[in-house]
Formats: sequence, structure tokens, C-alpha cells
Amino acid sequence: MAYRYLWSPLELGPITVRNRIVFSAHLTNYARNGLPTEQHAAYYAARAAGGTGLIITEEHSTHPTDWPYEKLIHGFHREVIPGYRRITDAVHRHRTPIFAQINHNGGQASSMFSRLPVWAPSAVADPLFREVPKAVDHAEIDEIVAGYALVAEHCAEGGFDGIELQCSHSSIVRGFLSPATNRRTDEYGGALENRARLLLRIVAAVRAVIGSQLALGVRLCGDELIEGGTTIDDAVAVARLVEACGQVDYINTSIGVATASLFMIEASMHIPPGYALFIPSAFRKAVDLPVIGVGRFKDPLQAERALADGYCDLVGVVRGQIADAEFAAKARAGATEEIRLCLSCNQECVGRMGLNRWLGCIENPRTGREAEYERRQPALAPKRRVMVVGAGPAGLQAAISAARHGHEVTVYEQQTKAGGQVRLAAGVPNRAELGDMIRNQLTECRRLGVTIEYGVGVWPGLVSDKRPHHVIVATGAEPQRPWWVPEGTENVADVRGVLDGSAEPWGSVVVVDEIGFHHATSVAELLADRGCQVEIITPGMVVGQDLGITLDMENWWMRATAKGIGQSTDLVPMGITAGTLELLHHPTGTMQHRAIDWLVLAVPPSPVEWLYHELKVAGVSVERVGDCVAPRRAHAAVVEGERAGAGVR
Repeated sequence: MAYRYLWSPLELGPITVRNRIVFSAHLTNYARNGLPTEQHAAYYAARAAGGTGLIITEEHSTHPTDWPYEKLIHGFHREVIPGYRRITDAVHRHRTPIFAQINHNGGQASSMFSRLPVWAPSAVADPLFREVPKAVDHAEIDEIVAGYALVAEHCAEGGFDGIELQCSHSSIVRGFLSPATNRRTDEYGGALENRARLLLRIVAAVRAVIGSQLALGVRLCGDELIEGGTTIDDAVAVARLVEACGQVDYINTSIGVATASLFMIEASMHIPPGYALFIPSAFRKAVDLPVIGVGRFKDPLQAERALADGYCDLVGVVRGQIADAEFAAKARAGATEEIRLCLSCNQECVGRMGLNRWLGCIENPRTGREAEYERRQPALAPKRRVMVVGAGPAGLQAAISAARHGHEVTVYEQQTKAGGQVRLAAGVPNRAELGDMIRNQLTECRRLGVTIEYGVGVWPGLVSDKRPHHVIVATGAEPQRPWWVPEGTENVADVRGVLDGSAEPWGSVVVVDEIGFHHATSVAELLADRGCQVEIITPGMVVGQDLGITLDMENWWMRATAKGIGQSTDLVPMGITAGTLELLHHPTGTMQHRAIDWLVLAVPPSPVEWLYHELKVAGVSVERVGDCVAPRRAHAAVVEGERAGAGVR
């Protein structure tokens, strides 16, 4: 496809971008001791090399009172400038402009790290942090403005081509703009023009520092999605004020509040792509400034259509370029099918942020490790014949990695299709995009010349016949029946049995959730859609507890309520007899009972490791990866597969 609009250049004030794809600001947790790192430089440089039109870095804090999470860049210290220069030099080598986003998170923060009061327009506690902030006085407002100017000065000295003011989903400026959090009665509260006063003061102060040689943008929230908050009409009015000041070169957009409605900012696959396009569309109709649209764009065609239909002037593709640093280059070369499409699973990007870990990607083991891979670049090992057993995520990644290192690779898969558990998971409601992971891996296997033989079970005799130099076992894991389910009990199935069609529960169904992720909730939805009366029971305090990390929890609750799915917590299964499930309510020690037609188990599986052990005893050069080592999530399988393939000698 020609992509007529994507590849047209555009001027953002003094800066010309070569295409309309933007790697918008997002947290990385790559900072150390408040400073940017080599990890930042390599990460952004990889996306610049991959052809993106513009990079906007994660936020740089403008004041010591703003420290909402540990690994934040403290832009107000001059010590950041050498790190800034490393980042900008690395990106500029690829002729790509890079802007710095600067911000003060205001009341959406905690005093835990700073040991200073949190600052906000009014003493209104954030629903996530639950800390009552200090309402800033006029002297402190002046200090805030000066902080933005100082950080802008540092960024200019550090070689950035522009500044973006984060005034959207997590910002003290957003706090002033929003009637939900601004309860002031002075000249900074009340009417919209007053609530926007801080924003316009910051714009003027930053422009005075950076002059006309750097671009200046403002990122605005179009709809906070909270009661009494900013609506699209309010946001459009603010956009008009921003344009009227004559000092801003573009407007970026956002939706939601990074605490109360975070699940809509970094939407998972349950939310359709382009869901937030009504915001840039409304801005674009109201102002003449270029407008950036965001909202789960995962392929270039979606981005092209957004531009062609006039929703926006540029498109923010973040997770799409986290998954594939060469997203833009592949699209421009006409190799769209080779793009590693983002799954919007949020497991290793957003999810890692919630665990205070640095950003990665479930599919791309190199994300966040670009500097390590640059340093490695070893000479190709002697060409070896590599046998990979199993075509799930671990096996396919091992095959890809080994083939990249010049080896002859054959994958043997017992089933007629690749994908393992991921393929099954893609068959449940609202989880189909998981299938892109296997599509992506198979595409890369074909490109690299990997042979895949389906319907072939592997045993030691076959290995002996094929005589590979090295075997990588990726045989996965298999369901296990817990102690409390007697042998021979009828109408009991593992979630896999439901997904592969070998079990067809009916009537009243209890799903036991001992994993705490999508397994139980997804199967529960599938069965509810088939007309079953479904209840999920868990020994934990929350059904699907890890859904919160991937921002799936809120939407799950809404769907579960709509479908009549019951949720019961703190219950430990103790046995099942004649269709009656016995349960211990462990906080009280009392017993409960459920009369059921079917029992579905979402419980930890057991590794399938017999082949590995037999080959090891036979003296074969062998290693194992993924669930046959220890059952975990897909990212662990991909990482182990990558390492195993790269380590073949």
C-alpha cells in the first residue's frame, strides 16, 4: 500500500517531521537516581533508526515536590544535561527530531519518595494515591512556572528539538484545568479562562526560554471520563486559548485521568483501536494547529485511515513501536506483513510499570535491552542443525533466534497448528489479538527459512535418526487435577478442555480461579455467552487479581455484571461429591456448598519434561525453555527461547 498521508512531511513550528508517525511520550522506568541512562538512549535510537517521524520522550519532572514514582527523570537538576545529550545525539544520528515532555504531576502523586507535601490546585485527594495535597499559594504557583522554564532550559541545552508540556492525564496543569480538582476561588479558579491561567503562564515562560528555534507543544486531555471533570467541550475551549496565545506549534491529545480512568489511557485489546479519535477530530475542527491523535493504533493502515479521514494530522503509535522498533521502516518498505503487531495485552509494558520494573514487551525480548544487544553482536557461530520441539511461543522464538544466528532450524509440532496455549487463549471473547503473537512469530520463521513440521511427535528415537547438533525442548505444560478432585469425577474440565472443545460444560458452572489472570475470567465469559450460569470462585481476595496490572480489571467487572457472572472470594475448594462442591471460607473457617453441573479448573499446570530428561540421560546436546522448565507467562517463554537460540554453538 502506498500510504499517501503517512509519508508526507509536516512542519511543527521550526521543525519538519519526515512522516506522520509519532513515538509519543510514555513511561519507561529506565531512569536511575533521577538521571537519564544509556538504556534511554539506545531505546529511543532504535525507534529513530526504525523510521519514526518524531520521538517525544517520557516526562521530565519540573520540581522536587513531583516524585510520584521512583524512576522519574528529575529535569530540574543540571546533572541531567549530559544524559540528555547522549539521548539526542543517538537519535539525531538517524535524522529524527526528538522532543522532551516536561511535567509536574500535581496531586496525582505521593510524598513517599520526596518526603515533601504533594502540590495541587486544591486539597482534593486523588482516588489512587489517596493523599490530600497542599493547595498551592501564589508564591508556589510562581515557583511551578519557574520550574517548567528551568527544565525547558536544560532540555534546550541537552539538544532537544522541542518541548511538550504534559497538561493531560497526569499533571498539575490538568488539575487546574479540571473543575473536578480545581476548587479555587481566586484568579486561578472558577471560569475556564481562570483555570487555564497557569497553563498560559507556563507556555509563555517556556517560550521565553527556548526562543523560536525549538518547537513547543501542549498535550491536552479531551475527556477525563470522571464525574464533574473536563469534557470535550471544555477541552476544545482550552485548545482555542492555546492557539490564541500564538506561542504553541502543535497540540497532542489524551483521554482519561491517569488514576481514576487509567484503563482508558492505555487501553487493552478489549477496547477497539482508534477509540479516542473523537478528541483530535474535535480539536482539529476548532484550531489550525497540527493535532496528534492517539488511541491504540497497531498497524499502519489504521494510522493512514485516521489521517485520510481528517481525524488528526499526526498519529501517535506507542505500543506498536514498543513491539517493533522498525514499525515505520517496514511499512514504508511495503513489508507491512513483517511488522510485529502489538497485542495490546499490557503485560510487559504497562504491567511492568505497575510493578516498578523497566518497560519491556511480551513479544520483543530486545525492548529495553537495546544497549545490551548492541554490545553483544558476536561473530556468527559455526552453522549447526537445530531441532526445536514444540511450536508455542518459546519454541518459535528459539527457532527465530537460532536462525538469525545462521543455524539450520527445524521445528517439530505434535499438533496441526502452531501456538500452543496462546492459540487457545486467542479463541475467547475479546482476546483474539493474542493470535497476532503467533502470526508474528510464524511470519519471522518464514522470512528466516525455518522449517516447521506439524503433526509430528518427538521421541528419543526420532532425535537419534535426525542427528541434530542441538535440541531445544519447548514441550510446554499440561493440566493437572488438584488433590480435592477424586479420580473419575465426571463433568470436570480444565480451561484448556473448554477452549479446545474437548469439554462442553452446560447448566450451572463453577470456575475455580487459582491462577489469578485471564484464564478463569475469559472462560467464564465464553461459557456465559453460551448460556451457562457461571460463578468464579477464588481463594484470593479478588477474582483475576492480576487483571489490575494490565488495566483489564475495570472492563472485566463491567462485562461480568452485564453477563451475570458471579464472583466469590476467599473460598478454598475442599472436595466435590455428587455434584456438590465443598468450599472453605478461610477468613471465618465456615463451610459453603455449591450444587453444580460442571466444574472448570483454572489451576497451575505441570511441566511436560520427560523428553528433556531422557535426551539429557542419552547424552544429547539439549536444553529446555518455557513452560516445560516452569509454567509461567508468555514473556518468560519468549525470553528463554531468544536466549537458547542465541546460545547455540
